[in-house]
Amino acid sequence: MSSFTPNHALLNPKFEGYKLEVISQEDSVMRFGLEYRPTQVANSGRSPLSFKEVQSRITHNHLAIANDSGRCLYIDSEHRVILVDFTNDGHKPSFTVVYELPAPISTPASVQVHREYPSAVFLDTGTAFVADGQGALYILGLPAEGAATTLAYFELADNTQTNHSAPTPFRIHSVAKLSDSAAIALLSSRFYGDAEAARTQSMASHASEFDVWAARFSLPFPSQNGVPSPIDILWRKRGQDVPILAEYDNSRRCYLLAGSSVYRDLNQPAPPSYEPSPDEIAPIPRLDEKLDVETLPRPPPYSWTQTSDSVTVAFPLPATTPTSSIKVTFSQKTLTVHVQNTAHVEGIALPHYSAQQLWDGIQTSTSFWTWDREGEHSFGLITLHLDKQRENTRWMHVFASAGTPGGEEEVSETLDPSELYLIRESLEKYTAALQSGEDMSGLGLGRGVPALAQGEMDEEVDFSVGRVAFLTWVGEDGGTPVWSSGFGDSACNVLSIDLPGSGPGASMVVKNSIDGTLFTLDEAQAVDSPPTWTHSATFSALAFVLASKQDTRFTYHVSSKAVLAFENGSRDRGGNVYIYRGGRPGQIWAKQSVLKVGDGGAGSLLGVGTFKTAQEHTIVCLCENELVVMHNIF
Repeated sequence: MSSFTPNHALLNPKFEGYKLEVISQEDSVMRFGLEYRPTQVANSGRSPLSFKEVQSRITHNHLAIANDSGRCLYIDSEHRVILVDFTNDGHKPSFTVVYELPAPISTPASVQVHREYPSAVFLDTGTAFVADGQGALYILGLPAEGAATTLAYFELADNTQTNHSAPTPFRIHSVAKLSDSAAIALLSSRFYGDAEAARTQSMASHASEFDVWAARFSLPFPSQNGVPSPIDILWRKRGQDVPILAEYDNSRRCYLLAGSSVYRDLNQPAPPSYEPSPDEIAPIPRLDEKLDVETLPRPPPYSWTQTSDSVTVAFPLPATTPTSSIKVTFSQKTLTVHVQNTAHVEGIALPHYSAQQLWDGIQTSTSFWTWDREGEHSFGLITLHLDKQRENTRWMHVFASAGTPGGEEEVSETLDPSELYLIRESLEKYTAALQSGEDMSGLGLGRGVPALAQGEMDEEVDFSVGRVAFLTWVGEDGGTPVWSSGFGDSACNVLSIDLPGSGPGASMVVKNSIDGTLFTLDEAQAVDSPPTWTHSATFSALAFVLASKQDTRFTYHVSSKAVLAFENGSRDRGGNVYIYRGGRPGQIWAKQSVLKVGDGGAGSLLGVGTFKTAQEHTIVCLCENELVVMHNIF
């Protein structure tokens, strides 16, 4: 069962598109040249990076920001920790070198592994956790002015991974204060195995796996004499990707990990590698053999169309089906269609719907069905004529569960009513092709898409928008929560996550057809309450408009106010940020704005974040050569 079920009342099937709202670039954007410049160049091992590592480094946010404090920091190309402070002036920052990390030293052991980018998170306004990307973690105290103090110094050691004693490079994702005496940080690192496996993975870098670690720290931090302490690890999980999201849920006393795979215990075997089935393997063409003939897909189980006040649905059946074998029952919210005691056609399933929830309500007193079986056709049609309870409400699907995991098959609307009954001819062609093995091309079925996307959709491009994420819940002790059955393998397509610094709580914008639906994680009433995600807002056609952005580096949202898609930019071409605002249900238009982040000399965008003042949200963009500050944009 999916954890992300949309609220139909918040969807907007009448949405037409976005209208440009001009925001003054001069009034809203300020640029500050950087004396201390960051870099996305990392000294790495001799082996190539895996695809997952490259992907995670592209989306790595180099800017750490403290919630609503006006303070952020980054690590520059010379390994200096730079504190950026807006507390004195909400728009004009000050830059201070508060700490210098040791320069990396190459050793025979270090060349076998890849160093990570330096990363940092704030525990609170005056405390930062800084990872140097080489296996060391520095806890820094940040005073109101002046240099930072070293509160503690740790290293991550993994004696089971390699036969050397070098620390394990890692990235820090988040930190949470559990009480006045303890804090928990979530880290990730690539898993190499033993030394022999590390060399093997150097040759086959696509077979990489990643570990997620939960590290516990005592508060106040114990005193040290300049000697690094080992990190106290509570638990460790393993998956096939760097987490997209790693958060601690205080109300449930457990951790949420979101990535392209489920994160398992170390003693569990890795999932088997994908082996294509015989029909998925492309054959080698022989002389004069044509293999580029299109294969006719299986026709949908029904076709449908609608007007402002009615919905018409056509189900194909073998023409020999007697009327007495057909049972159709209407209720205001559900539909039942059963067909019994009729001849079975190979490869074709008979319609069977038991009290299936409809997309919206119907009027049962004026709805009816007919059975049409023409002698010259091998298939007849059950045609349902459903009168809408609410006129002028456009249905996205016939059934409420269409297109959801475990729900009914998603069937596009046939916009041309004259093509509604072509499903009968298509089914006859399909069954004939199954029996003869002949060419199965040329369906001729009508196909419907929302007005905004009609004639513009590219299924391959639109399908690739976002990142598929599996949710893994982990208890404080590393075990599986008792309620997690059915949630550990729930998956969604994530279009956007919270903009760093926008506040506590977890939320995601999840792809729903071409829309982006905002789901927020509800606070638990009890520690043992299962997680529930509430659909709180919709960004109509968001997946469709994001599909046209080819250079997007970050996609974040600020509650239901806006989704921001940041382009990467380059040294000679500045990138933009595209701002899509949410609309109320029923609105056919929403607002879109575009602002220039880089001006050509700023370089690539490396990190973004926000902090909130009493009047507005301030967006901070860290580029290679400039810090760009945006204010009053929504």
